[in-house]
Amino acid sequence: MTAGDLDSSLLGRIVRPADYVRVLATPMRLRSPHFAVHHLDGRPLPLKRPLARSSVPHEAQAAVVEGAGEVNAPVTASLSTELSTDRGSVAERRVDDSPPAGEITPASPASSAAVPAPPEDAAGQRWLGLVVPKRHAKRAVTRTLVKRQIRNVAAACAPQLAPGLWVVRQRSPFDPTQYPSAASDALKEAARAELRALFERAVRGERDRVKPRPPADDRAAAGKSRRAGAAKAPPAGAPGGTPCAG
Repeated sequence: MTAGDLDSSLLGRIVRPADYVRVLATPMRLRSPHFAVHHLDGRPLPLKRPLARSSVPHEAQAAVVEGAGEVNAPVTASLSTELSTDRGSVAERRVDDSPPAGEITPASPASSAAVPAPPEDAAGQRWLGLVVPKRHAKRAVTRTLVKRQIRNVAAACAPQLAPGLWVVRQRSPFDPTQYPSAASDALKEAARAELRALFERAVRGERDRVKPRPPADDRAAAGKSRRAGAAKAPPAGAPGGTPCAG
């Protein structure tokens, strides 16, 4: 089982748009210069079962006359090429007679293909969704690179993550002047390092506080103070070692 395999026993996949809406409606849990992480403690919504096919042939459905209220099935549908035997004909069976045990009629629900329900403990109670907009990664090869790194890092940290639905979205593009190639080792390593720091914080249960935006002058002063203290700050994954494997 590879680290980026979303079919692993520890990390499932979010497939329904309604689940994305649910998770993204929650406050952002963690963020970095290019990514944001949302988390919802819960399970995906159940998948809708497809409707069983009608027992009426397609030719008969096409023969419905508007306003008639009945279906004129083709005559050939009732013909049979089997030889008659000493068994009782269908006409001899009364209407209120039930079919013999083990016999399945064409209109029986057992004749339609059953859709298995998903297991209750699928994917170890953790599911991952990816949001990589085109406005932040215009090239398809770039979007594929970013998604692969998200899957790899999330799968490596999955055993330590809290159960629930996790959605990682790209919130800003990588600087094209710094990464001119659509897909390069430098871009791969930059995305992987940033995502790894995010998920290691998620494993430790950290949360970012979203504060109201201050006035422009205050933002400029706060930016200078952050840049001044950035060199003294320890690496994001330093406390407690490296919780994610791989």
